[in-house]
Amino acid sequence: MNDLRAPRRVASLAAQLVDTLREQIASGEWPVGMRIPAENDLVKQLGVGRTTVREALGALVHLGLLEARRGDGTYVRASSEMQSVLMRRANSSRRSDVLELRAVLEEYASGLAAVRRSDDDLANLRNLLDEAGQRDDTGTAAEADVRFHQAVVNAGRNSLLTEVYDVLSASVAEQIGDTLWPGATADEHTRLHRQLVEAIAAQDEVGARYCAAEIVKLTEAGTEREK
Repeated sequence: MNDLRAPRRVASLAAQLVDTLREQIASGEWPVGMRIPAENDLVKQLGVGRTTVREALGALVHLGLLEARRGDGTYVRASSEMQSVLMRRANSSRRSDVLELRAVLEEYASGLAAVRRSDDDLANLRNLLDEAGQRDDTGTAAEADVRFHQAVVNAGRNSLLTEVYDVLSASVAEQIGDTLWPGATADEHTRLHRQLVEAIAAQDEVGARYCAAEIVKLTEAGTEREK
């Protein structure tokens, strides 16, 4: 019996364009939040028909990477299909569930950071910690805190964990908002963050994981009081 040969498949022009535009998004050339070129401009730039462009854009909207806003254009909504799915799932979940998942990820990621961090990672964490402490405005302080924890996760050198955490941290920030805590709680929050950095500096995996878990507990307790 002769070996069966699979038929050769040639991707349609629209499918090829989907891959091209997806690469623009994944590479950061079209970052999340950007309004992409208008349909007419894409037709001229790419040298393809309007129908092909519309089909490709429609596919990316369906995948969750783009968002079409009537009368305003098309915007990049997510950098990958995984990010799109995670964003929808996290935003539709209970706050307590999101915080619990965050606790699991941050605890493990902090342990990885202690083992794998570089001197540059450590310097960056110290700078971000100082920056968060110097912010007077609650909103900008919260933003600096998010960047600090993202840097901790980045120091663990696990790209998949980083991608999942970035989506989750955005959902946490959206659900929690700008929390105002009593002075004693804020002081404890700062102390634990400094202790976390010192544990990472000492490559103390157990200590780093403990501090990360305590920070999330404190955040959860603070947001419960805000309700």
